[in-house]
Amino acid sequence: MGKFMGIDFGTVRCGLAITDDLKMIASPLETVTTKDIMALLVGIVIKHRVERFVIGVAHNLDGSISTTTENIEAFITKIQKKFPEIPVSRVNEMFSSKMASQSLVQGGMKKSDRQKKGNLDKVSAALILQDYLQYGES
Repeated sequence: MGKFMGIDFGTVRCGLAITDDLKMIASPLETVTTKDIMALLVGIVIKHRVERFVIGVAHNLDGSISTTTENIEAFITKIQKKFPEIPVSRVNEMFSSKMASQSLVQGGMKKSDRQKKGNLDKVSAALILQDYLQYGES
C-alpha cells in the first residue's frame, strides 16, 4: 500500500510531505533545493511507494492564476514525464505559508527554528496534502 506525497514548490526550495499508510494524516517530510528535487524524488518515490503527487498551485484572491503558477505548471510537466504512472493532483495553496507559520507558533517551535524557511516549506507541504485528503482537488 502506497502513500501520497505533497509538494510545496518554490523556485529555491520545495517542501515535501507524506501521508501515513492509510492516507489519513499528512506529515512534513523534508525540504529540498529545487535544483535537486527531480533526482531526489526517485529515491523518495521508491522508499515511500508514492501513489499520487499533490502539488500546491497558487491562485490570487480573486481566483485568477498567480505569476508563480507558470513555474509550478512547468514543474508538474517534468514530474509527469519522469513518473508517468503516478497521477498529479493540484490544490490551491493560497494561504498555506501563513497557516504553516501559525502552526509552528502554536506547536511551540522556537522562533529561531520558525525562521528557518525549510521548516515552513515542509509544514506548508503537509497542509497542502492534508487539504487534499480532506477536500480533494481545488
